[in-house]
Amino acid sequence: MPSTPDTQSTRIELVPASPEQEPILANLLEFYIHDFSEFYPMDPGPDGRFGYPNLSAYWSHPDRYPFLIEAGGKLAGLVLVKKDRGVASVGPVWDIAEFFILRAWRRKGIGTEAAHQAWERFPGEWELRAMQSNRNAVEFWQRAIAGFTGAAIKPALLEKGGVIWQVFRFESKPAAKE
Repeated sequence: MPSTPDTQSTRIELVPASPEQEPILANLLEFYIHDFSEFYPMDPGPDGRFGYPNLSAYWSHPDRYPFLIEAGGKLAGLVLVKKDRGVASVGPVWDIAEFFILRAWRRKGIGTEAAHQAWERFPGEWELRAMQSNRNAVEFWQRAIAGFTGAAIKPALLEKGGVIWQVFRFESKPAAKE
């Protein structure tokens, strides 16, 4: 198995996924859902797959954006971005619906850089959530958001269906024009 390159000099890129790459995203989502099943009970179907309903909507809905994350030209994960009304919001907000970094690439700054690129690409109000029981995700989002905004964001707590979520709200400002 090839090793991951030195991430200090590795270019991290958020690559818009084409409809032809839907099977790649579907495969990565299987790993993501498997990992997530540690915190939320999900069973695979009779075919041994978890599946991801409505993945194809990311190519047909105007406010949904699928991305692959590449590190040094190699597949490192995925980001699904959508504009939605959010869980704790009055109006529409940007949301990272799904975010996944392959295990070999974790804790190397790739996820943080990919999140920052997503927030830069879509300026405006953002709302992110993480299950309170998923401490690694909560801590990741706290660090990534603080690194992006320059300030710690105190999450709101939200209970939904017996699950407690930490919800982070912040604004991504448009890049200054040169």
